Amino acid sequence: MRIVILGTAWPYRGGLAAFNERLAKQFVIEGHQVEVVTFRLQYPGFLFPGKTQYSNEVAPEGLKITREMNSCNPLSWIKVGKRLKKAAPDLLISCYWMAFFAPCYGVIQNIVKRNGKTKCIALVHNMIPHEPSILDKLLAPFYVKQNDGFVALSDSVVKDIASLDKGDKPKTFSPHPIYDHYGEKMDKNAACEALGLNPHKNYMLFFGLVRAYKGLDWLLDAFAKVKEELTDLQLIVAGEFYEDEDKYRNQIADNGLIDRVIVRNEFVADADLRKYFGAADLIVQPYKTATQSGVTQVAFHFEKPCLVTNVGGLGEIIHHGKMGYAVDPQVDAIADALIDYYENDRQEAFTKYLIKEKELYGWNIIAQAFYRILLHLEK
Repeated sequence: MRIVILGTAWPYRGGLAAFNERLAKQFVIEGHQVEVVTFRLQYPGFLFPGKTQYSNEVAPEGLKITREMNSCNPLSWIKVGKRLKKAAPDLLISCYWMAFFAPCYGVIQNIVKRNGKTKCIALVHNMIPHEPSILDKLLAPFYVKQNDGFVALSDSVVKDIASLDKGDKPKTFSPHPIYDHYGEKMDKNAACEALGLNPHKNYMLFFGLVRAYKGLDWLLDAFAKVKEELTDLQLIVAGEFYEDEDKYRNQIADNGLIDRVIVRNEFVADADLRKYFGAADLIVQPYKTATQSGVTQVAFHFEKPCLVTNVGGLGEIIHHGKMGYAVDPQVDAIADALIDYYENDRQEAFTKYLIKEKELYGWNIIAQAFYRILLHLEK
């Protein structure tokens, strides 16, 4: 087939760009012609809370990436739509995560579908975002209407899509595949040396952009509860802060954790991920709301157990007590899991189970989800 993917990709950075590039590579591996159409302008600067939108990595090999879309310029949407309408790909996949992009994607799809050939399938990371706004009610229904089918990465997102699409358009859940392009896992001693850490300590890792819904404040309060029992435990916070860092610094001080928390307020480059995951014994995601998380899948790749709160789709893939923890979204529940993990030395048993389970999350599986929807649409 000829497949076009609309969404963020190199030279933009982040997990969503990595996802789209890896999905495109999977389709190429399976023999399809693939083009990724990304943005000339993704976010206006005043809407972007981080330091930069752009990657320092080299362009991914073997992919055709075209920078055409301007998220704020309807003329560019029409231009892209007309080009793709004429090109008539078999499948157009739009990668959706927030309503800001609904007009851009929706207009392009509306134009392309007029060729009578191209099927439009949404890849939905979040239908109703963690931090919703009025735009979600106004714009998301327009985007949903332009799609012929939907692939979501968690059951909770499928339900959110169904709340906006009352018809019988096909919708399917396919779990977030494991990111497998970050290199081999790193020995703890080598990882700690690279990061300037003591390899004789235990480390839990909070990884990724720091935003209010991710519950770092809960984790700090939970850590304070167990700090006297788990004297060798330290917390690494590795990721760029999208809100006030001082708020968390003050909480760290108030909880008596200044010497127990390592904060690296920076976007972690792909080449450095293996250092942080190599140093960690446990990946902690104390989210207050969620759909699914790419961090969990990076942890799977590096064979690291996870402690997640049972919100959204996080608990769908973490088998509680076998490969990690999926606990109630409460400080005490997080603290209890930390005690159980370290005092009962669960890492080896959890890791063995995780290694078997990770085989279920290949990129070929999500590719098959798109094929199933196409077959359904052809009936």
